[in-house]
Amino acid sequence: MSCFRYPVAVRVLAAAAFLSAAGWAVSAHAADAAAGKQVFQQQCAICHADKPGVNKIGPSLFGVVGRHTGSEKGYSYSVANKNANLVWTPENLDKYLDNPQAVVPGTKMPYGGLKNATKRANLIAFLETLK
Repeated sequence: MSCFRYPVAVRVLAAAAFLSAAGWAVSAHAADAAAGKQVFQQQCAICHADKPGVNKIGPSLFGVVGRHTGSEKGYSYSVANKNANLVWTPENLDKYLDNPQAVVPGTKMPYGGLKNATKRANLIAFLETLK
């Protein structure tokens, strides 16, 4: 019996169940940059700008995706952040935004973390547009 005899929705659900059981992350939807902009405005904008060269309490997040830690010109980083030797990939940002102190112990960022994975994914999608 071929799996193609089953409706597409059943095959998709079976594939998602298999991938989840195998330990693969399965997303029900793609990240939404517009929703991420709202998260940025609610959670980040008080300390960070989304414009180039505008540092506030925290560094500008314009161009953050792909940037090395501690490298935004004109911002005074903690020693921990300068020496973290990370590139802000979407994966590293996801971990950092979940728990900044765990990823860069000693960071000046007092933020406790964004625990909602969907909001983090949306926020990162928005950050990726800042180029």
